[in-house]
Amino acid sequence: MNVASLHRYPVKGLSPEPLSKVELVAGRFFPGDRILAFENGPSSFDPAHPAYQSKTRFLMLMKNARLAEIASRYDDEGHMLALSHRGSVQVRGDVRTSEGRMALETFLQDFCAGETRGPVRLLQAPDGFRFTDSIRSGFVSILNLASVRDLESRMGGLLDPLRFRANIAVEGWEPWVEEDLPGQRIRIGGAELRVLKTIDRCLATHVDPHTGVRDRDVVGALQDSYGRITCGVYASVKLGGTVALGDVLHIQV
Repeated sequence: MNVASLHRYPVKGLSPEPLSKVELVAGRFFPGDRILAFENGPSSFDPAHPAYQSKTRFLMLMKNARLAEIASRYDDEGHMLALSHRGSVQVRGDVRTSEGRMALETFLQDFCAGETRGPVRLLQAPDGFRFTDSIRSGFVSILNLASVRDLESRMGGLLDPLRFRANIAVEGWEPWVEEDLPGQRIRIGGAELRVLKTIDRCLATHVDPHTGVRDRDVVGALQDSYGRITCGVYASVKLGGTVALGDVLHIQV
C-alpha cells in the first residue's frame, strides 16, 4: 500500500496541481489546498469571521462544468494565479491586489457567462480556514484507486481518478477497504492521520476533468452498484510529517 499521487487544488473548482511530496502539519489542512474560491454572486462570506458556505455559493464543477477546460496554476511565493484555456494563458493576476483580482474575476465572469448569479468575486481563505466542501472534516482527502477501478468495471469504460479531486491517491488497498476506516489511524510516510468519515460524491464527478463534458453518471453508478454514494475518505492530521510519492501506508491496529 503506497502513495500513488499527491494533488493540491489551490482554487476551489479549478484544476489540480501534482506534487512529489508535501509537509503535513498536525491539525492543519492539506498545504495550499482550496485557499482561493470565486464567489458566484453575493455569498455573505466574511473573512474576518469565516464560516462554512455551501459549494453552490461558488463557481464549481457541479454547476459550472466548463471550469474543467481551464488550467490554473498558483505561485505561492509571488501570489500569482494564472488561468489558461486550450494551452494559452488567458489571464494572470496577483491575488493580493485589486487590479490582479479584477482581471481574474472579469475573465471568469465572461467565461461562465449565463451561469453566474451575480458578480464573480475572488475570495482568499484566512489562516486556519479553507473552502472545502466539508469544513469540519475536509482536512485531507484520500482516494483508493482500487475502488475507482471496481466502479469502472461496473460502469464500463475508464474513470479518471481526478474526477474525485483527492489530495492523496492510494495504490495497493483492496477495493472499498476505506469504507471501514473511519475512526482508525493510518501512518503515511512521516505523518499520522485519523480517518474521519467517508465522502459523499456529487455531480462534479460526472464531469470529465479535462474536457468539461458531463459524460458519466458516477453518483448513479455508486448508488446502483453499492447502495451508497460514497467514495474516498476525509482524514485529519494527528502527527505532522513529510508524505511523498511511493510512501508506504500502514493502518494502525
